[in-house]
Order: sequence, then C-alpha cells, then structure tokens
Amino acid sequence: MALMCGRYRLSRRKHLVEEYFGADSEGYDWNPRYNIAPTQPVPVIRQHPREPIRTLSLLRWGLIPSWAKDPSVGVGMINARAETAAVKPAFREALESRRCLIPADGFYEWQRNGKTGQPYCFEVGDGELFAFAGLWDRWKNASGSVIETCSILTTTPNAVTSSVHDRMPVILCSDNYHLWLDSAFRDTASVSKMLRPFDAGLMRRYPVSARVNNVQNDDADCAKPLEREPLPAQSVLF
Repeated sequence: MALMCGRYRLSRRKHLVEEYFGADSEGYDWNPRYNIAPTQPVPVIRQHPREPIRTLSLLRWGLIPSWAKDPSVGVGMINARAETAAVKPAFREALESRRCLIPADGFYEWQRNGKTGQPYCFEVGDGELFAFAGLWDRWKNASGSVIETCSILTTTPNAVTSSVHDRMPVILCSDNYHLWLDSAFRDTASVSKMLRPFDAGLMRRYPVSARVNNVQNDDADCAKPLEREPLPAQSVLF
C-alpha cells in the first residue's frame, strides 16, 4: 500500500489555529487548505526550549536531516514510523528533542481496488481541529541558506482506518501536547508510548470524489462527501 499519511486538510483560518493551540504565529498568513501535499509549506507548532511559549510557523513537509548531503531525500521522508523512529538515523535525534504538532482537521487515504482507488476523508468528531505528532529538523546548504522541514509519524490503524489502509497518522491526545513539545523531555521510551492509534470511537470517515487526487485542486469540494448515485428502481412483480 502507499505511504501514509500523504495528503491532509487544514480548513481553519490562522487565528482559530493559534487560539486552539495557544500559539503565536511568526508573521505569515494562512488561508484554509483542503488538499495539502508533500513538499508544500505547512503550519507547525513548536515550543521555546526554555520558556512555555508556543510558536506557529511554516515548515516544508518532508524531513531533511541536518546531516543530509542532498535535500531531495526529504521527498521520501514525509512520514516516520512510530515503531522505528527512535532508532532510525534520520529521525532518532528529532524524536528526542525536535518534536512538533502539525495541526489538521482531516486527512485523506485511498482504498485500493485494482488499479484505481476510492479516496476517503477521515475526521475527528465532526471535523474538529487536532494535531498530528510531528518531527522537525533544520538543514543548511553550502551557501548557508536554512530550510526547516517536518515529518508526520504513523502507527498501526484503528477500526475506522484499517479497512482502507494498513497505517494511520499519529493523532495526539490533547493531554499530551505539553510533554510532546517539551524538548527537555528526552525519554524516547516514554515519548513513544504516546504514538498509539487514536480512539476509533472519536473518528469518522466518508468517501470523497476523485477531485482530491489532483494536488492542483484545493477547495472545499475536495472534502465534500461523495454523493452516491441512487440504485435504479426495480419493478415489482405480483
């Protein structure tokens, strides 16, 4: 199956995201997005290492490790597996001290059927804001230009996602936000316990149209529930 999670939605405006997560932005604007794709700039919440201050900034989706020689490796690092992040060189240090929240209010995945796939939108509640567990890093090229990038952690599926995909993004419980963002907390064994499937009873899914397949499409219709064609009426024989 394809890598998970590779497309998601954040349809809230910036001030609502700031208010929900108690974060201040770094002087940029954010318009509602309905079809966010890898390599694009995405809102990320981080916490000051010495003060309880959260900031909301834009990072490129697709983690480039600080030691990478070629930034193109980020294309293949949009996700990090929760089970192995603590030992993988690309993610190990980030899991220790460079953790972040990646706000969203929905994500997409495709249920494969031969060569085609039916896209589904997954939500918490009725489309509430939530946060993926994210990792971030800072990469510098030879001329000194800095690129900050991020990755979304994934885990085993719950009952809502399992029939569509064999992985799901880690959706953090809000009670864990503070500890997850605390870069001074470096016990990766304890941190890893947060990376479990989200409560299926708090989630829902519904099919959407193939419009979301094209990254150029980025409007509310991407997340609109698919209207199934009614079955043809059958004649009744007496």
